[in-house]
Amino acid sequence: MRRSLTALALILLFAVLRLPAQEGEITLRVDVKLVNVFVNVTDANGAIVGGLGRDDFALAEDGRLQQIAVFERQSELPLNLLLAVDTSGSVYKDRALIADASRRFIHALLRPQDQMSLLEFSTFVREVTPFTNKESQLDHGLNALRGGDATALYDAIDLGARQLGKKDGRKVLILVSDGGDTVQNTTYEQALEQALRNEVMIYSIIDVPIAASAGRDTGGEHALITLAEQTGGKSFYAADGGLDKAFARVSEDLRTQYLLGYYPHNQEPGRTFHRLSVTVPRAAPGAFNIRHRTGYFADSPAKGN
Repeated sequence: MRRSLTALALILLFAVLRLPAQEGEITLRVDVKLVNVFVNVTDANGAIVGGLGRDDFALAEDGRLQQIAVFERQSELPLNLLLAVDTSGSVYKDRALIADASRRFIHALLRPQDQMSLLEFSTFVREVTPFTNKESQLDHGLNALRGGDATALYDAIDLGARQLGKKDGRKVLILVSDGGDTVQNTTYEQALEQALRNEVMIYSIIDVPIAASAGRDTGGEHALITLAEQTGGKSFYAADGGLDKAFARVSEDLRTQYLLGYYPHNQEPGRTFHRLSVTVPRAAPGAFNIRHRTGYFADSPAKGN
């Protein structure tokens, strides 16, 4: 009997005790992590839909409706951005244009509460500038980009996601590349998992030579598109109006996000990956395009990941 009482006492130590309104009743509640979901809503023409409220949204985890505990329009949470620039042979010719457009993007977007880091990847991945709010340091990094032969795209995503995962707030990885991983250390699946585990949104700016050029790596382009879709980001082609326009669209997307937060309840047991669904029930079918990450991992990563 004494042993059972000791076990019960240990359980109580790890629970959150809350006294409800009725005297004498005790409810035990285990702490549950808040899940944040950043959402972009556009109409059928691609125009941003603003002005929606908490009650306009319905959020489900694994098909089970959840109560939205946190709601914000145009979230003021700090932005942690990591700009990863492909400097392999196929893109290196555009490095000056990329650096100039990146510089204008940085100066237009960064707020006092935001931070940004700069990576470059070719045969290897190199951190050029650690996280900083100083535009001059980022400018210096953009002037120091080097070149290489191969393309370690998925290595860059893996490293970038891990670095962003140490930050609080919104975590955004911006890729500038023509796609196609030629180093083959990290796989597409591993890169995507790392991004989802660390709650990283990927924005892909796809820089291809000529859209109709024969033999170009459309598989690589497709990977950049699907990585963005799966993580709640978006992909843009640099050819559609130039790099400045692509960066401006990334900036606009980040400034018009809704934040929905909830404490999971009634979870399906045994799941390590929980799928998310966000809808606007009052809208007619097909009226809105709603983007958000596809889900989140509830377990710890396997060793070596």
